[in-house]
Amino acid sequence: MSHLNYNHLYYFWMVCKQGSVSKAADALFLTPQTVTGQIKALEERVKGKLTKRNGRNIEPTELGQLIFKYADRMFGLSYEMLDIVNYSQRSNLLFDVGVSDALSKHLVSKVLMSIVPEDSSIHLRCFESTHEMLIDQLSQHKLDMILSDCPVDSSQSPGLYSKKLGECSLSFFCAGSVDNPDFPAILEQRKLLVPGSRTSMGRKVSQWFDQQGIQPNILGEFDDVALMKAFARYNTDAIFLAPHFYLSEVGDEFQLQLVGEVKDLKEEYYVIFAERMIQHPAVKKVCDEDFSHLFD
Repeated sequence: MSHLNYNHLYYFWMVCKQGSVSKAADALFLTPQTVTGQIKALEERVKGKLTKRNGRNIEPTELGQLIFKYADRMFGLSYEMLDIVNYSQRSNLLFDVGVSDALSKHLVSKVLMSIVPEDSSIHLRCFESTHEMLIDQLSQHKLDMILSDCPVDSSQSPGLYSKKLGECSLSFFCAGSVDNPDFPAILEQRKLLVPGSRTSMGRKVSQWFDQQGIQPNILGEFDDVALMKAFARYNTDAIFLAPHFYLSEVGDEFQLQLVGEVKDLKEEYYVIFAERMIQHPAVKKVCDEDFSHLFD
């Protein structure tokens, strides 16, 4: 058998990973026509059809699935090789971390500090986004690890794994004064600042309101919890939701009143990583560390 054109194989692999020619073309900085032409050349080489259309998406045929399985192992190993070369050639260990914008940045910073060696020989690069966007970046080998508020669905993202680091209860707070609050009835009387409905926590809060029979008077929804807390500083009549430990973490310049703790609502913290990163020293450190003291 003559030599295989690995560029053709790589373009086919990217189409399968992205689910469409247009998404693969965007990731490769090529035109869809170029990608389609390269896949046709690969089909001529293997003498068989490799893709088929399923609605708006592209999926591999039976032959395509066989070739994709081998290509996935090949290119996964190539990324692992580049990672090892990259790590070994730097005086500081380069580590790209994705952080879900729904998480408490104070607690995230404590988790990240646990992976910094005593000689600080690490170069952290942190990126904030939604859980879904970060999973996509991790799948494309653009991140080394993710800290998120929900685990990964391995059936939807093969090769990715997650481990729960801990959880903490949530409470409603107010930056202004609240005299003898009747909780949770007060949540219908005051404007509320809550996590965005697209986030995992936002959906949990909405379900909790329904279970309590509460009709919330929502002033704002925020995907970024830090922005929600900053907004609460200038809206002292509004009540906002945050981890219970937040009461002891804020400074004197931001006086808070606890309106009510909701032990049924938990903010969960997960580390998510690709299989190839299991032995990475920073990932291994996070997975082996006991963070229970952070969530007490």
